[in-house]
Amino acid sequence: MNICWANTDNFDDAEIVIVGIPDESKSHALRKGTSDAPHKIREISSIRDTYQRGDEISLGLPLDEITKKVYDHGNIERNQIKDTIDKIVSSSKIPISIGGDHSISIEIIKSVSKKYGPLSLVYFDAHPDFISSIHGYYGSVFYDVLPYIDVNTSIQIGIRTPEKEEIDNIKKYGLKVITPFDIIRDGMQKIEQTILNKIGKNVYVSLDMDVIDPAFAPGVSVPVPLGLGNTEVALLLKSIAKKGMRGFDIMEVCPNYDIKDRTSHLASRIIGETISSIV
Repeated sequence: MNICWANTDNFDDAEIVIVGIPDESKSHALRKGTSDAPHKIREISSIRDTYQRGDEISLGLPLDEITKKVYDHGNIERNQIKDTIDKIVSSSKIPISIGGDHSISIEIIKSVSKKYGPLSLVYFDAHPDFISSIHGYYGSVFYDVLPYIDVNTSIQIGIRTPEKEEIDNIKKYGLKVITPFDIIRDGMQKIEQTILNKIGKNVYVSLDMDVIDPAFAPGVSVPVPLGLGNTEVALLLKSIAKKGMRGFDIMEVCPNYDIKDRTSHLASRIIGETISSIV
């Protein structure tokens, strides 16, 4: 089943390639089931973002429309990430990956950086994932990708529950962090400009759905109150996409804990809105 935003069956024609990675083997979360997310997001996308009248099927597009050619590669195993992402970026296509647990992003970022060099990483998450005492799991993602990113042009957005070790690492590496309180105090226009001024040319965006408040996204593996609004996240993603991005992933949707598939549908809409803004 393809996500409804896919509009070509030919990989070679595509400018954007969607890849599902249904793996949660590096997660320590009490909630399990993020491996079901790629299938569920595609399923809900096809059900809720299409309209049928008789034999006619119409797609509920973002207002910006989708002018890029989008190909859905289907699902892959964790051990196929390197070869799959290498193939996509070596063809100058943009990978959009659906997980799975957030540790998946480590291998994706490694592959994207091989082509473009150190990346400006925009990291949407309730958690910094900046644990340095343990490696290769969903709480060490940001530390594990340090060799592949430019910290000076990277930024974390939505952080609100750091551990002491993570606070120390944020200070040590001089990482720019925007909290939900910053957004409320400073307003979206100022925050948007801060992000666009901070990031460089080769931007990679990683989105943990728990950055969004559980009121909008209840079906995540580690929900945290006081999060960002869904439209705030979508607007910031669209602004970044309009400047240009080399890759995008969306992680940690946990369908087992969702309410009437609201989080999976939101993830689908976020993907569509981002695609429609990519230049």
